[in-house]
Amino acid sequence: MKALVYTGPERLDYRDVADPAPGSDDALVRIESVGICGSDMHAYLGHDERRPAPLILGHEACGIIEGGERDGTRVTINPLVACGTCPACREGRGNICPKRQIISLPPREGAFAERVAMPKANLVAVPDGIAPEKAALAEPIACGWHAVRLGLRALGTSEARTLVIGGGAIGLGAALSAKAQGISDVTIIEPHDGRRAVLLGSGQNALPPSDLDEADLFDMVIDGVGFAATRATATKHAKPGGVITHIGLGEATGGLDIRRMTLQEITFIGTYTYTAQDFRDTAAAIFDGRLGALDWTEPRALADGARAFKDIREGRVNAPKIILYPEGVPV
Repeated sequence: MKALVYTGPERLDYRDVADPAPGSDDALVRIESVGICGSDMHAYLGHDERRPAPLILGHEACGIIEGGERDGTRVTINPLVACGTCPACREGRGNICPKRQIISLPPREGAFAERVAMPKANLVAVPDGIAPEKAALAEPIACGWHAVRLGLRALGTSEARTLVIGGGAIGLGAALSAKAQGISDVTIIEPHDGRRAVLLGSGQNALPPSDLDEADLFDMVIDGVGFAATRATATKHAKPGGVITHIGLGEATGGLDIRRMTLQEITFIGTYTYTAQDFRDTAAAIFDGRLGALDWTEPRALADGARAFKDIREGRVNAPKIILYPEGVPV
Protein backbone atom coordinates (compact mmCIF):
# COMPACT_ATOMS: atom_id res chain seq x y z
CA MET A 1 0.00 0.00 0.00
CA LYS A 2 1.00 3.65 -0.30
CA ALA A 3 1.78 5.70 2.81
CA LEU A 4 3.19 9.08 3.74
CA VAL A 5 6.21 8.22 5.90
CA TYR A 6 8.00 10.60 8.23
CA THR A 7 11.72 10.04 7.57
CA GLY A 8 13.31 12.87 9.59
CA PRO A 9 12.82 16.53 10.52
CA GLU A 10 10.79 18.26 7.77
CA ARG A 11 11.01 15.19 5.53
CA LEU A 12 8.07 13.08 4.38
CA ASP A 13 8.24 10.34 1.74
CA TYR A 14 5.19 9.05 -0.12
CA ARG A 15 6.09 5.42 -0.83
CA ASP A 16 5.11 1.77 -0.83
CA VAL A 17 4.99 0.02 2.55
CA ALA A 18 3.69 -3.34 3.74
CA ASP A 19 -0.01 -3.64 4.46
CA PRO A 20 -0.87 -3.76 8.17
CA ALA A 21 -1.47 -7.21 9.68
CA PRO A 22 -4.63 -7.13 11.84
CA GLY A 23 -4.63 -9.10 15.09
CA SER A 24 -7.48 -11.34 16.22
CA ASP A 25 -9.36 -8.42 17.81
CA ASP A 26 -8.61 -5.99 14.99
CA ALA A 27 -10.32 -4.86 11.80
CA LEU A 28 -8.59 -3.65 8.66
CA VAL A 29 -9.80 -0.17 7.73
CA ARG A 30 -9.33 1.36 4.28
CA ILE A 31 -8.70 5.04 4.94
CA GLU A 32 -10.92 7.59 3.21
CA SER A 33 -9.85 10.75 5.01
CA VAL A 34 -7.27 11.69 7.63
CA GLY A 35 -6.49 15.04 9.26
CA ILE A 36 -3.15 16.67 9.99
CA CYS A 37 -2.88 17.29 13.74
CA GLY A 38 -0.63 19.65 15.66
CA SER A 39 1.12 16.60 17.11
CA ASP A 40 1.90 15.45 13.56
CA MET A 41 3.48 18.86 12.99
CA HIS A 42 5.56 18.53 16.16
CA ALA A 43 6.89 15.19 14.90
CA TYR A 44 7.48 16.59 11.41
CA LEU A 45 9.59 19.38 12.89
CA GLY A 46 11.62 16.89 14.92
CA HIS A 47 10.20 18.09 18.24
CA ASP A 48 8.66 14.82 19.45
CA GLU A 49 11.09 12.19 20.66
CA ARG A 50 8.17 9.77 21.07
CA ARG A 51 7.81 9.65 17.30
CA PRO A 52 11.16 8.54 15.84
CA ALA A 53 11.64 8.19 12.10
CA PRO A 54 10.75 6.26 10.07
CA LEU A 55 7.10 6.31 11.09
CA ILE A 56 3.65 6.66 9.54
CA LEU A 57 1.97 9.57 11.32
CA GLY A 58 -1.74 10.49 11.38
CA HIS A 59 -4.46 9.54 13.84
CA GLU A 60 -7.58 11.56 12.88
CA ALA A 61 -9.21 9.21 10.42
CA CYS A 62 -12.34 7.80 8.85
CA GLY A 63 -12.52 4.78 6.60
CA ILE A 64 -14.31 1.62 5.55
CA ILE A 65 -13.86 -1.78 7.18
CA GLU A 66 -12.52 -4.45 4.83
CA GLY A 67 -13.47 -8.03 5.66
CA GLY A 68 -15.17 -9.63 8.62
CA GLU A 69 -18.73 -9.27 9.85
CA ARG A 70 -18.71 -5.46 9.48
CA ASP A 71 -17.26 -5.47 5.97
CA GLY A 72 -18.17 -2.29 4.10
CA THR A 73 -19.10 -0.29 7.22
CA ARG A 74 -17.85 3.29 7.28
CA VAL A 75 -16.29 4.10 10.65
CA THR A 76 -14.57 6.92 12.46
CA ILE A 77 -11.49 5.77 14.34
CA ASN A 78 -10.78 6.29 18.02
CA PRO A 79 -6.98 6.02 17.79
CA LEU A 80 -6.39 5.60 21.53
CA VAL A 81 -5.90 1.96 22.56
CA ALA A 82 -6.07 1.20 26.30
CA CYS A 83 -5.47 -2.02 28.22
CA GLY A 84 -9.05 -2.26 29.50
CA THR A 85 -8.09 -3.81 32.84
CA CYS A 86 -6.17 -1.21 34.92
CA PRO A 87 -7.90 0.99 37.54
CA ALA A 88 -8.08 3.94 35.11
CA CYS A 89 -9.69 1.80 32.42
CA ARG A 90 -12.16 0.30 34.89
CA GLU A 91 -13.18 3.86 35.79
CA GLY A 92 -13.79 4.67 32.11
CA ARG A 93 -10.62 6.78 31.88
CA GLY A 94 -8.64 4.83 29.32
CA ASN A 95 -7.04 8.10 28.18
CA ILE A 96 -4.80 7.94 31.27
CA CYS A 97 -4.19 4.19 31.13
CA PRO A 98 -0.47 3.64 31.91
CA LYS A 99 -0.27 1.15 29.03
CA ARG A 100 -2.18 3.27 26.52
CA GLN A 101 -1.08 3.38 22.92
CA ILE A 102 -2.12 5.59 20.03
CA ILE A 103 -1.67 5.07 16.33
CA SER A 104 1.18 7.23 14.97
CA LEU A 105 3.24 6.39 18.07
CA PRO A 106 5.37 3.21 18.10
CA PRO A 107 4.52 0.37 18.12
CA ARG A 108 1.40 1.42 16.17
CA GLU A 109 1.76 2.96 12.72
CA GLY A 110 -0.58 5.79 11.84
CA ALA A 111 -3.30 6.55 9.31
CA PHE A 112 -1.39 8.57 6.67
CA ALA A 113 -1.76 5.43 4.60
CA GLU A 114 -4.23 3.50 2.52
CA ARG A 115 -5.03 1.11 5.39
CA VAL A 116 -4.67 0.80 9.14
CA ALA A 117 -5.40 -2.02 11.59
CA MET A 118 -7.45 -1.04 14.64
CA PRO A 119 -9.20 -2.86 17.50
CA LYS A 120 -12.83 -3.37 16.58
CA ALA A 121 -13.95 -1.69 19.80
CA ASN A 122 -12.29 1.55 18.63
CA LEU A 123 -14.44 1.85 15.52
CA VAL A 124 -17.63 3.94 15.63
CA ALA A 125 -20.06 3.38 12.76
CA VAL A 126 -20.83 6.46 10.65
CA PRO A 127 -24.43 6.92 9.45
CA ASP A 128 -25.24 7.30 5.77
CA GLY A 129 -25.04 10.89 4.60
CA ILE A 130 -22.09 11.90 6.82
CA ALA A 131 -19.09 12.79 4.66
CA PRO A 132 -15.76 11.11 5.56
CA GLU A 133 -14.02 14.45 6.13
CA LYS A 134 -16.60 15.35 8.77
CA ALA A 135 -16.42 11.95 10.45
CA ALA A 136 -12.62 12.29 10.67
CA LEU A 137 -13.11 15.39 12.84
CA ALA A 138 -14.44 13.28 15.71
CA GLU A 139 -10.91 12.82 17.06
CA PRO A 140 -9.73 16.45 17.26
CA ILE A 141 -13.13 17.75 18.39
CA ALA A 142 -13.31 15.06 21.11
CA CYS A 143 -10.29 16.70 22.76
CA GLY A 144 -12.30 19.90 23.21
CA TRP A 145 -15.45 17.99 24.17
CA HIS A 146 -13.51 16.31 26.99
CA ALA A 147 -12.01 19.62 28.18
CA VAL A 148 -15.40 21.35 28.23
CA ARG A 149 -17.02 18.46 30.09
CA LEU A 150 -14.35 18.48 32.80
CA GLY A 151 -14.48 22.27 33.09
CA LEU A 152 -18.25 22.33 33.48
CA ARG A 153 -18.09 19.56 36.05
CA ALA A 154 -15.63 21.61 38.10
CA LEU A 155 -17.78 24.76 37.80
CA GLY A 156 -21.03 22.95 38.52
CA THR A 157 -22.97 24.96 35.92
CA SER A 158 -23.36 25.40 32.17
CA GLU A 159 -23.74 29.18 32.61
CA ALA A 160 -20.06 29.56 31.96
CA ARG A 161 -18.77 32.49 29.95
CA THR A 162 -15.89 30.91 28.05
CA LEU A 163 -12.67 32.06 26.40
CA VAL A 164 -10.90 29.73 23.96
CA ILE A 165 -7.26 30.45 23.18
CA GLY A 166 -6.35 29.36 19.65
CA GLY A 167 -8.53 28.98 16.57
CA GLY A 168 -7.08 25.81 15.09
CA ALA A 169 -9.10 22.62 15.01
CA ILE A 170 -8.55 21.98 18.73
CA GLY A 171 -9.68 25.46 19.77
CA LEU A 172 -12.54 25.62 17.29
CA GLY A 173 -13.62 22.13 18.31
CA ALA A 174 -13.62 23.25 21.95
CA ALA A 175 -15.76 26.29 21.09
CA LEU A 176 -18.24 24.13 19.17
CA SER A 177 -18.27 21.59 22.00
CA ALA A 178 -18.94 24.34 24.54
CA LYS A 179 -22.00 25.48 22.61
CA ALA A 180 -23.20 21.89 22.13
CA GLN A 181 -22.93 21.37 25.90
CA GLY A 182 -25.06 24.41 26.68
CA ILE A 183 -22.66 27.36 26.88
CA SER A 184 -23.99 30.36 24.98
CA ASP A 185 -21.19 32.92 25.44
CA VAL A 186 -17.97 31.73 23.78
CA THR A 187 -15.09 33.87 22.49
CA ILE A 188 -12.08 32.62 20.51
CA ILE A 189 -8.83 34.58 20.28
CA GLU A 190 -6.70 33.80 17.22
CA PRO A 191 -3.75 35.88 15.92
CA HIS A 192 -3.69 34.56 12.32
CA ASP A 193 -5.76 36.95 10.18
CA GLY A 194 -6.69 34.38 7.55
CA ARG A 195 -7.72 31.75 10.08
CA ARG A 196 -9.70 34.31 12.07
CA ALA A 197 -11.60 35.17 8.89
CA VAL A 198 -12.51 31.49 8.51
CA LEU A 199 -13.72 31.41 12.11
CA LEU A 200 -15.84 34.50 11.62
CA GLY A 201 -17.23 33.01 8.41
CA SER A 202 -18.29 29.91 10.32
CA GLY A 203 -20.23 31.99 12.84
CA GLN A 204 -17.71 32.16 15.69
CA ASN A 205 -17.03 35.19 17.87
CA ALA A 206 -13.32 35.46 17.03
CA LEU A 207 -10.95 38.27 18.02
CA PRO A 208 -7.26 39.01 17.62
CA PRO A 209 -5.59 38.69 21.03
CA SER A 210 -4.90 42.43 21.05
CA ASP A 211 -8.65 43.15 21.03
CA LEU A 212 -9.30 41.22 24.24
CA ASP A 213 -10.04 43.73 27.01
CA GLU A 214 -7.34 43.65 29.68
CA ALA A 215 -9.95 43.48 32.44
CA ASP A 216 -12.23 40.89 30.81
CA LEU A 217 -12.67 37.77 32.96
CA PHE A 218 -14.21 34.41 32.08
CA ASP A 219 -15.68 31.51 34.05
CA MET A 220 -13.75 29.03 31.92
CA VAL A 221 -10.63 29.50 29.81
CA ILE A 222 -9.62 26.73 27.42
CA ASP A 223 -6.01 26.78 26.22
CA GLY A 224 -5.88 24.91 22.93
CA VAL A 225 -2.28 25.97 22.22
CA GLY A 226 -0.20 25.34 25.33
CA PHE A 227 2.65 27.84 25.15
CA ALA A 228 3.92 29.92 28.07
CA ALA A 229 2.35 33.03 26.53
CA THR A 230 -1.07 31.39 26.14
CA ARG A 231 -0.96 30.05 29.71
CA ALA A 232 -0.18 33.57 30.90
CA THR A 233 -3.25 34.79 29.02
CA ALA A 234 -5.34 32.01 30.55
CA THR A 235 -4.36 32.83 34.14
CA LYS A 236 -4.85 36.55 33.54
CA HIS A 237 -8.39 36.18 32.16
CA ALA A 238 -9.82 33.45 34.41
CA LYS A 239 -12.19 34.99 36.92
CA PRO A 240 -11.87 34.33 40.68
CA GLY A 241 -13.21 30.83 41.28
CA GLY A 242 -12.95 30.07 37.56
CA VAL A 243 -11.45 27.13 35.69
CA ILE A 244 -8.64 26.74 33.17
CA THR A 245 -8.74 23.60 31.04
CA HIS A 246 -5.43 23.00 29.30
CA ILE A 247 -5.33 20.94 26.09
CA GLY A 248 -2.37 22.28 24.10
CA LEU A 249 1.10 20.75 24.31
CA GLY A 250 3.05 23.46 22.56
CA GLU A 251 5.57 24.10 25.34
CA ALA A 252 6.29 22.20 28.54
CA THR A 253 6.88 24.96 31.06
CA GLY A 254 6.21 28.59 31.93
CA GLY A 255 3.37 31.08 31.87
CA LEU A 256 1.18 30.17 34.83
CA ASP A 257 0.65 32.89 37.43
CA ILE A 258 0.56 30.54 40.39
CA ARG A 259 0.18 33.39 42.91
CA ARG A 260 -3.00 34.69 41.22
CA MET A 261 -4.35 31.16 40.78
CA THR A 262 -3.83 30.50 44.49
CA LEU A 263 -5.19 33.79 45.80
CA GLN A 264 -8.23 33.66 43.48
CA GLU A 265 -8.86 29.90 43.78
CA ILE A 266 -8.60 29.30 40.06
CA THR A 267 -8.74 25.61 39.17
CA PHE A 268 -6.28 24.29 36.57
CA ILE A 269 -7.22 21.05 34.81
CA GLY A 270 -4.83 19.29 32.47
CA THR A 271 -6.89 17.45 29.87
CA TYR A 272 -5.42 14.66 27.75
CA THR A 273 -7.33 13.51 24.66
CA TYR A 274 -10.73 12.04 25.70
CA THR A 275 -12.40 9.00 27.15
CA ALA A 276 -14.03 6.42 24.91
CA GLN A 277 -17.41 7.84 25.95
CA ASP A 278 -16.28 11.38 25.08
CA PHE A 279 -15.30 10.11 21.64
CA ARG A 280 -18.67 8.43 21.12
CA ASP A 281 -20.53 11.51 22.38
CA THR A 282 -18.54 13.75 20.02
CA ALA A 283 -19.25 11.47 17.07
CA ALA A 284 -22.97 11.51 17.94
CA ALA A 285 -22.91 15.32 18.06
CA ILE A 286 -21.32 15.38 14.59
CA PHE A 287 -23.89 12.97 13.24
CA ASP A 288 -26.93 14.83 14.60
CA GLY A 289 -25.67 18.27 13.58
CA ARG A 290 -25.10 19.77 17.05
CA LEU A 291 -21.54 20.75 16.07
CA GLY A 292 -22.64 22.66 12.98
CA ALA A 293 -21.74 22.37 9.32
CA LEU A 294 -18.06 21.48 9.91
CA ASP A 295 -17.25 23.06 6.57
CA TRP A 296 -13.94 24.64 7.61
CA THR A 297 -11.52 21.96 6.37
CA GLU A 298 -9.22 22.07 3.34
CA PRO A 299 -8.83 18.95 1.15
CA ARG A 300 -5.46 17.72 -0.11
CA ALA A 301 -4.30 14.46 -1.67
CA LEU A 302 -2.28 12.16 0.59
CA ALA A 303 0.29 11.96 -2.21
CA ASP A 304 0.77 15.73 -1.81
CA GLY A 305 0.99 15.52 1.96
CA ALA A 306 4.57 16.76 2.13
CA ARG A 307 3.48 20.01 0.47
CA ALA A 308 0.58 20.33 2.92
CA PHE A 309 2.95 20.07 5.88
CA LYS A 310 5.28 22.63 4.33
CA ASP A 311 2.38 25.03 3.73
CA ILE A 312 1.28 24.73 7.37
CA ARG A 313 4.87 25.24 8.50
CA GLU A 314 5.12 28.44 6.46
CA GLY A 315 1.77 29.87 7.61
CA ARG A 316 0.07 29.59 4.22
CA VAL A 317 -2.99 27.66 5.44
CA ASN A 318 -6.05 29.51 6.71
CA ALA A 319 -8.26 26.49 7.33
CA PRO A 320 -8.22 25.12 10.89
CA LYS A 321 -7.73 21.62 9.47
CA ILE A 322 -6.24 20.02 6.35
CA ILE A 323 -7.76 16.66 5.44
CA LEU A 324 -5.70 14.25 3.33
CA TYR A 325 -7.29 11.75 0.95
CA PRO A 326 -5.58 8.56 -0.28
CA GLU A 327 -5.38 7.81 -3.99
CA GLY A 328 -8.73 6.85 -5.48
CA VAL A 329 -10.78 8.75 -2.92
CA PRO A 330 -12.46 11.83 -4.44
CA VAL A 331 -11.03 15.09 -3.10
